[in-house]
Amino acid sequence: MNSDQLEGQWKQIKGTVREKWGKLTDDDLTAIAGKKDQFVGRLQERYGISREQAQKDLDKWLSGLHAAESPRTQTSGGGGSTPR
Repeated sequence: MNSDQLEGQWKQIKGTVREKWGKLTDDDLTAIAGKKDQFVGRLQERYGISREQAQKDLDKWLSGLHAAESPRTQTSGGGGSTPR
């Protein structure tokens, strides 16, 4: 998920963000507003980690979100008939 996708889907994923990073407040989520740079800064602040670690953690989580979305775009098998 890139920065544009994050901003575009922010309202939908805020709940998931809250589950993953419970130390982020509602004010933090409002301030982040889907902006990756803001997100990294707030993670750094709330969790007392380096900017690099916050970036790494966020990127890993975002790639997991992207992977979770992928199965929706795949078609289910079937459609072929089996010989009797």
